[in-house]
Amino acid sequence: MQQAAVYIQGTYVMFLRRKESDNMVSSQVLQKTLEELKNITKVDLSILNIDGTVLVSTMPDDQVDHATVRQFVESPADSQILQDRYFFKVFDDNNVEYVLVSSGSMNDPYLVGRVAVCQIQNLIIAYKERLDKNNFIQNLLLDNLLLVDIYNRAKKLRIDTNARRIVFTVETAGDKDNTALDKIKSLFTGRPQDFITAIDENNVIIVKELKEGEDYAEMNRLARLIADTLQTDQSGQIRVAYGNVVEEIKNVSRSYKESQMALEVGKIFHAEKNVIPYNNLGIGRLIYQLPIPLCKMFMKEVFGEQLPDTFDDETLMTINKFFENNLNVSETSRQLYVHRNTLVYRLEKLQKSTGLDIRVFDDALTFKIAMMVVRYMKYMQEQNP
Repeated sequence: MQQAAVYIQGTYVMFLRRKESDNMVSSQVLQKTLEELKNITKVDLSILNIDGTVLVSTMPDDQVDHATVRQFVESPADSQILQDRYFFKVFDDNNVEYVLVSSGSMNDPYLVGRVAVCQIQNLIIAYKERLDKNNFIQNLLLDNLLLVDIYNRAKKLRIDTNARRIVFTVETAGDKDNTALDKIKSLFTGRPQDFITAIDENNVIIVKELKEGEDYAEMNRLARLIADTLQTDQSGQIRVAYGNVVEEIKNVSRSYKESQMALEVGKIFHAEKNVIPYNNLGIGRLIYQLPIPLCKMFMKEVFGEQLPDTFDDETLMTINKFFENNLNVSETSRQLYVHRNTLVYRLEKLQKSTGLDIRVFDDALTFKIAMMVVRYMKYMQEQNP
């Protein structure tokens, strides 16, 4: 049921984005294009919807009769002189997407209009290809494609199917202004084979293609660079998790799922870290996949009714410091500023209450795992109150 919800949610998000991007080229890009052409040619230009509504314009008086525009769109001509202005059709897959109007006494407004039409049609092609690639990558990550569709669409979009890739998940602490997305994109300038997309306001996904010689050490440095770049502008903690390297495009979704798991496991067992590799999760990865009833049974067998999170602060600090120092009594007592005998007394007291002597490796291992299980259970309870 949960997987189905993810599938539906992912499909819905992509549907919304497709609807928002029906006018593939943004008004800002179109306006900038017209202004640059006018600065060069001194010819005024306007771009209109097929119903006659002006989208962008450099003309002081950009009012055009809507009926005239609709009449031109329905005519067989690709260009016409109407109302002392040149009208041109801008096509997208043989369909009229825009109407371009040029006007001016300097240079040749007809020639400039033709150049503008070519420029805008090339922009439409470029933006559509980018949108299609983004849509393909999102469906690929969410496992929404059949195997044959993956390879067919990748070939059509000129995406290498056998390149080595790795997926990063960046948790941006609720960046609603897309500044995190823009900053991440700036780090990958000049890398068109890498794909960056925001799945929601909290997470940015990076599908990176590895160059020759790039390894996990390089990926870790890149993850730290991303975290450090974003952390300067974010009040909350930035976390960057990444999965394993995959050799084929069909396995990209696996690396994505691994990065998602790494992010969650990192929150539970490595809260102080901002870079979490999937291949370095250790025993936390196994505990994360345990069912809660099994965890409760294990805890009751080990501790009875007294769980580790019910210990006082002094006991917990002693236990954690003892583990940090690899069960070394002398070093732990030195760092805690207590006499060795005092530390031994605390450990014996813990042994009496739990039946575990954490000075012995097997008991220490059991206790360590139990503490991690408690942390996992508390996290899951907070997520599902």
